[in-house]
Amino acid sequence: MTDHNDDLKPLAIEGKLPLKAVGIENLREANPQYLPPHRYLHPWFARRPTPASRLAILASVLPKGVKSDDLLDWMQIGPKEGINEDIASFVERKKATENERSGNLESHYQYPRPFTRSPTKAQREELHETLRQHWDGEIPSVLDPTAGGGVIPYESLRYGLPTHANELNPVPSLILKVMLEYAPEVGDIESEVTKWAEEVNSRAASKIEDYFPSDARGQTPDNYVCTYSVQCNSCGTSIPLVPKWWIRTRSDGIDVVSKPIIEEDGSITYEVIVDPSEGDLEEFDPSEGPVSRGGDAECINCGVVTEDDQVRACFQTGDFEYEVYCVRYVTEDGSHGFRSPTEEDEAAFEAAEDRINSDFELSTFLTDPIPDGNKTSEPKNYGMEEWRDLFSPRQLVCNYEYVRVINEVEPSIREEYDDQTAESIVTLLVLAFTKLIDRNIRLADWDTTKGYPNPMFKGKNFAFKRVFVENNISVGGLDFLSSVEKIYGSYSELVDYLPQESQSAFLSVGDARSLPQENNSISAVVADPPYYSSIQYAELSDVFYVWMRECLQGVFPDVFSRSLTDKDAEAVANPDRFTDVAGEGTSKRELANQDYEQKMSEIFSELYRVLEPGGVMTVMFTHKETDAWDTLTMSLINSGFIITSTHPITSEMPQRAGMKNSASADSTLLLTGRKPHEEKDPDNVVPTLWSDVEADTRAAAKEAARDLLESGISLTKTDVIISAFGPTLRVFADAYPVVDDEDEEVPPRKALETAREAVTQILVDEYLEGMDVDTLDDVTEWYVLCWLVHESETFSYDDGRQLGLGIGVDIDEIKRSTKTWRKSRGDISLRGHDGRVQNINEKPEDRSSRLPIDPDDLSFPRSLDAVHAAMHVYDKKGETVTIEWLRERNYDTDSQFKATLKALLQVLPKNHEDWELARDLAVGRTSDVLDLDFGPNIFADDRKDTSQQSLEEF
Repeated sequence: MTDHNDDLKPLAIEGKLPLKAVGIENLREANPQYLPPHRYLHPWFARRPTPASRLAILASVLPKGVKSDDLLDWMQIGPKEGINEDIASFVERKKATENERSGNLESHYQYPRPFTRSPTKAQREELHETLRQHWDGEIPSVLDPTAGGGVIPYESLRYGLPTHANELNPVPSLILKVMLEYAPEVGDIESEVTKWAEEVNSRAASKIEDYFPSDARGQTPDNYVCTYSVQCNSCGTSIPLVPKWWIRTRSDGIDVVSKPIIEEDGSITYEVIVDPSEGDLEEFDPSEGPVSRGGDAECINCGVVTEDDQVRACFQTGDFEYEVYCVRYVTEDGSHGFRSPTEEDEAAFEAAEDRINSDFELSTFLTDPIPDGNKTSEPKNYGMEEWRDLFSPRQLVCNYEYVRVINEVEPSIREEYDDQTAESIVTLLVLAFTKLIDRNIRLADWDTTKGYPNPMFKGKNFAFKRVFVENNISVGGLDFLSSVEKIYGSYSELVDYLPQESQSAFLSVGDARSLPQENNSISAVVADPPYYSSIQYAELSDVFYVWMRECLQGVFPDVFSRSLTDKDAEAVANPDRFTDVAGEGTSKRELANQDYEQKMSEIFSELYRVLEPGGVMTVMFTHKETDAWDTLTMSLINSGFIITSTHPITSEMPQRAGMKNSASADSTLLLTGRKPHEEKDPDNVVPTLWSDVEADTRAAAKEAARDLLESGISLTKTDVIISAFGPTLRVFADAYPVVDDEDEEVPPRKALETAREAVTQILVDEYLEGMDVDTLDDVTEWYVLCWLVHESETFSYDDGRQLGLGIGVDIDEIKRSTKTWRKSRGDISLRGHDGRVQNINEKPEDRSSRLPIDPDDLSFPRSLDAVHAAMHVYDKKGETVTIEWLRERNYDTDSQFKATLKALLQVLPKNHEDWELARDLAVGRTSDVLDLDFGPNIFADDRKDTSQQSLEEF
């Protein structure tokens, strides 16, 4: 095989990196109590950790052979002095002894988290000198073409590198302006921002104070806890759609509950009880609200249930009422309390409704329709057709007044300051306002554990909330001035972290398929691109965009020219965009994936164009599915890149919110490609036979897996497989194009399938004590391997299919006959014994024929069937009957039965019912019958595994 990399100067990312230490720092940064300042500027999705971003940047531009200690020191990882070992070992030791510490984490590690420290001037000069030596006297430039929340380009600026950033979506583009332009160029403008924030708040607060009436004691509402009511069809009483009546349930504070009272006219009033006694509640249970988890609503007067679809129909026709059932107030000294709603509160709400109906400008405000989409379907199912419908009348009026005042003061700000300073002031004010939208909307609910409003985007969706909060954004803690103060505090940190002589980044807002950079002008691309359908950025961000546009259309006319964000150019897989064009031959999901893949391929081709010969592109990739890797690889190869390295880094907290069972991995893979000095002549390329490549592919995958398992880097078993994809793809890319014996082109996925098979065998050898799964029947082997690799009953269909192909199992063919799995939202969900075995306690004629296993049978086609039947018998009939059952079927001497039981004990989670039954079969009197031979660790709580929990242990 020809090495096409001979003319490329090797880079650090193409050598060995201190991945474990960086992974530890990624998890340290994920502590929600103190996150990097850019996280507080505005809600956004999918930001990469600072350490991973720094590593991707520095390793992509530094020469291969740079010392690990020098790299970590430049990354601000490790103490500056006082250690007698290398930095990586020090960090790993500190992680291992976290639970033994006496103080906080900061004092335990003896250095602050890296995002709080920028390289010193001496470090930057040392770094720049090293870079000039490698890059022919120049400091290399860095481009992030899909910059999003801005972590990569901002970290590039902190190292004094010429930085370029591009982003299609206007919402994160505002964040990027603050981080990459205003922070380095405008700098400290605290007095100016404070002056105009107070002016905006003073004007707007006077316009909304009547909607939040204070009482004689000076108690001003700062939160109205709200719900909806529909009329009972049986008795006419209002049914509040409240799941629970608790308002506050803090273990370290006073409990608060709202108690509904039925009035004679069928309406409901509410009594808020602070620190209720048993006598206060009598027989009232605050944990039992009228609404069930499924959405049905039970009348609190007559008990008749209105089903969920009827409730939803009331929203679609507007046959519902808003209800305030608790008021949280703030006093003049800043303390908070809770009280019952009053007639004045109700009148204030009605005044907001009247204002909307009587004010022409407000009556037409945000009346653009919410488009059909993947994420917008749920609010539309509840009658929210226009953007204004996402807000209650009081929310809409209050938010509108702040928009109007910001627009009123903008000309005065422009008159007083130069253009860039004026823009930065207005932008920070708008970010502070639109950040409040996240909690002042009908889609943001109430957190009863804290007695405080939740953000709308707890998950990455527009989930309907039956309880929501109206916030008084002129007082309290979720008010405009507090938001400005917090955002400016973050901005001030961003300013301080940058070098004094820092230049701004070159920021463009547009499609990454058509960048403004010239040909061959960029040294390094570091990108964290979108991943298929993981996040629908444009759809979700529209809820902020429509408000930003009302404030900033005149300030940034090019950025806010569209009525909504650009869905057509966005590189995500959005099936709902293809509903009208999907046909019998192609589903809308397939069309969406093809669209995404085409766009990403065009982006990579554009990046190849702007990179200089010898330049580098490092992609941060977190997708699990083989199809995604196949597409990524072909896009890189077709664009002309030479794949030179991959590295796995632990980058996410385990089971992070909104991502469980998703296609996104818990580790980030850094996949690196180089632009050669001379492109291959496609007419002179000689294809390589797959038979010549296959052995190298298998060997590369196995070597990568063994190295990872020995390295101590904490990865799930799925991520071990994914991490082996990189070396596999390097072998494939070097041999490309690859053809089979019939001269048909072999796609990268063939190499990935081979890698999956090879690494799975390594995992079997490592984690299945004394097992040879090849001796099991195919279906049983597939079932065991699924649990071994995925450590969960639910995982990607593609992953399960790939495992099946490796051992000759067509999982679609076995689905109906074996009932070993079922489809759950497009994923595979493995079935346990209770979903496969007929009930032995029922008469044979009464048993379910849908279940394939009859426990009375004397033999079974698969050893998994036999073990599941034994579990069922033990569960239903007990130990004595099970012993006879086992002996009658000769399982006391059946090696396949014993091997299967032993395998399940090693792969099933210990909290799974089947694991407990397998354990019961393996111990006690049944163990005397089966005579199983176990190693000392098979029942130990600390048996070796790489489950997601282990991310916290390395």
